Amino acid sequence: MYFYFPEVSLTNSSIAIAQESPLGADLRLLMERHTADMHADTPPESIHMMDAAQLAVPEVSFFVMRDTGVPVGMGAFKLIEAGHAEIKSMHVLAEVRGRGLSKQMLTHLLDEARAAGLQRLSLETGIQPTFKAARALYAKAGFEECEPFIGYKPDPNSIFMTRHF
Repeated sequence: MYFYFPEVSLTNSSIAIAQESPLGADLRLLMERHTADMHADTPPESIHMMDAAQLAVPEVSFFVMRDTGVPVGMGAFKLIEAGHAEIKSMHVLAEVRGRGLSKQMLTHLLDEARAAGLQRLSLETGIQPTFKAARALYAKAGFEECEPFIGYKPDPNSIFMTRHF
């Protein structure tokens, strides 16, 4: 169950996405919601999320989406080998979904990955119905299902996707 937080704007506003530290004090709600969503219907052995401390490393580029200054979304990519990175921790607060913000964050991640000289982005997401919208978003952006990539093994609760530039 989600509760309305008055500090999360639901009106027309200004959206900005910038690279930030995942350890920012005002990112707590985003991190908590992301963690809760990942644990909602996925067996613990199939959860591959990174917490804020794990995201705060040089090989991770972490971005925050702000709506008039309030953090409402996040996304990252982690370099896993030369030219290849994995999308991590993509999340938009439930209160602001339906405005195309997930697509905007994914587009930003794709643009940043290209600018960083990457040739491929991959991801792991759940097979559960709660991940259906995410899988559709990734497919629409040109990601295709693939075999498990570096660091993963086959998992009946996971779908692996990749996109080459």
